[in-house]
Amino acid sequence: MLRALVCDIDGTITDRQRRVNTAAIEEIRSLVEKDIAVVLASGNTACFMDAACRLVGTNGAFIGENGGVYRREYGSELCIERERRAAEEAYRRVEAHFRERGIALELYSDRYRFTDIAFARTVSSDEVKGVLGEVPIKVVDTGFAIHLQAPGLNKGEALKKLSVEMGLSPKDFVAVGDSINDLEMIEQAGLGIAVANGHPKTKAAAFFVTEKSYGEGFVEAMERCRDLFLR
Repeated sequence: MLRALVCDIDGTITDRQRRVNTAAIEEIRSLVEKDIAVVLASGNTACFMDAACRLVGTNGAFIGENGGVYRREYGSELCIERERRAAEEAYRRVEAHFRERGIALELYSDRYRFTDIAFARTVSSDEVKGVLGEVPIKVVDTGFAIHLQAPGLNKGEALKKLSVEMGLSPKDFVAVGDSINDLEMIEQAGLGIAVANGHPKTKAAAFFVTEKSYGEGFVEAMERCRDLFLR
């Protein structure tokens, strides 16, 4: 039996315009009411994740910055996996390259990030990778932003550590996601599910792929595995 849920936000419990699917929120709240642990996981900042947990109605457990930070519950210490000095140096190199071409990069919530750098998808992630060459920095295109972060940081590794703090195992979790940054999380979970709009690699790693997309796909996923949760 499964004891917990970890789910992505953008593209998984939202629509294409990042509007939250209210039926998806109802599904999450029904799990919380049954004392099923729920972890929200995203590339977003810790302060965004705190607000999202409160709005959705969870107990505050989250994974942020694509696994760079995580927290067990409201009031518990924020765990920061790595400093972001290497990501900052990589960004300066990328920013200089595009500035020479007359292209200004738009940073996302930079002053609130602990482990990564995120900027708008106004340039190609492949070109960013080309600029960095052999620099040991991971370039992650989530479909909503491009992230620069240290190798080894991902939602799956964060789930392994967070689950221990929660008295659980990653195999106790159902994981639902869509993007390439959800791949390791889906691989680590006891049951990994991708919504239909997911990245091909993420869908290939999932136990099953929903027929519906975005938030409707998440609702479908919950309906299909509802009886697997420990009661």
